[in-house]
Parts: sequence; C-alpha cells; structure tokens
Amino acid sequence: MSVALPGLGQVYNGKWWKVPIIYGGFGGLIYSSVFNDLKCRTYKEAYLIRIDDNPATTDEFVGQYSDANLKELVSFYQRNRDLSLVFTGVLYALNIIDASVDAHLKDFDVSDDLTLKVRPTMHQIGPGMIPAPALALTLRLR
Repeated sequence: MSVALPGLGQVYNGKWWKVPIIYGGFGGLIYSSVFNDLKCRTYKEAYLIRIDDNPATTDEFVGQYSDANLKELVSFYQRNRDLSLVFTGVLYALNIIDASVDAHLKDFDVSDDLTLKVRPTMHQIGPGMIPAPALALTLRLR
C-alpha cells in the first residue's frame, strides 16, 4: 500500500502516527529541491549573461559576484538540488520498507512469556572424562 501512496501502509498497520513524519520529510525535501533549483537557475542565467559577449546585457549580480563565484554558486545549488532528490527517493524506499517490516512483524509475540536464563553448569565432554565448568543457556517459550 505504501508503494501506491506513501503512508497508506502505515495507516493499514495501525501506525498512523508515522504519516505526519513521512509527509513532513517529503515536504521538506521537495521544498529544498525546488529552492535549490530556483537558485541554481538564477545564478546560471547570470553566468550565461556574463559570458555571452554582449555588452548591452547585464545581470543583477554585477559587482557582487565574479564569474568564478557564479560558477561555484551554480555548482553548489545544483549539488544540493540533486542530493534533495536522492534523499526523497531514499525516504520513499524507507517508507515502503517500514510498512513491509511492520506488516510482517504484526503477529510477532513480544509478551513476558519469553525468558532466557544463563546459569553455570558442569559439562562432561565424553565418557570417562573429567567434567568441566561451562555456561548453559535456557530459552523457555510458553
């Protein structure tokens, strides 16, 4: 269900409180990618205007940034945009994995009837051998 609509698998599994976290993450990552894309386009346009060899065109960053600064800003915001998109895909995959694991473990018994005891014991390796001290693990399922 989370493949078709993120968060739907969590609602189906009864973990509806995870849905705002999922959509908050998607909202933040999409906002970040759009913001970085707009900045990247703005600085890229300014850089292209500077290198077009037309003295009649000027950009809004004259005197503020050099050509090298504009190239660095384009690269910076392009990298951040790409990372935001990658993390959006990672969040989508984690949403699916979380819903799937939760659905598979829904009937898993985590009651107090599961016990594990560790106690010292004497263990004889073979017939006629001297017993040696050891630790015994006892798992009891009720």
